[in-house]
Amino acid sequence: MHERATEFAERARDRHGVDLDVVEFDAGTETATAAADAVGCDTAAIASTIVVSLSGVDDDADDAGDAGGVGDAGQGADEALVAAITSGANRLDLDAVAERFGAASAAMADPERIREVVGWSIGGVPPICHDAAVPTVLDPTLTGYDTVYGAAGTPSALFPIDPESLTALADATVVDLTE
Repeated sequence: MHERATEFAERARDRHGVDLDVVEFDAGTETATAAADAVGCDTAAIASTIVVSLSGVDDDADDAGDAGGVGDAGQGADEALVAAITSGANRLDLDAVAERFGAASAAMADPERIREVVGWSIGGVPPICHDAAVPTVLDPTLTGYDTVYGAAGTPSALFPIDPESLTALADATVVDLTE
């Protein structure tokens, strides 16, 4: 197994006390469609973790609700990262993310910043086991499946998990922020 996939599995065991079944694929799983094809599931059952950068965060905003607010992430109030675990069949609405977290705007985070703060590279960012705690939301579409599949640290590794466990492990708030 790739060293990053092994690291992910070890972090999940150490931090959360769970043994996840990490599966690697030769063809890669860089897109939700490719991941679904590799696993043999609906594209909607792929739990894609998208890291978003927020600008102009309002510290006094209550819009973060159960997601904990971005101030908890220890990243500074002017620009913060949040994670959105979305169904592979849906497209994230960045304006809805900004509104949810009381920010002036939201954009896809810079890959280098994702690696620096979250600890994983794009294409393989798992929904759990980040270096820094970031507020996390989960697409309710994923809750309609018995099993969903998230990235396991590399673009060619996935792990199956039930959505309820994923929500709990990611400390995520279930909210629809898709287009």
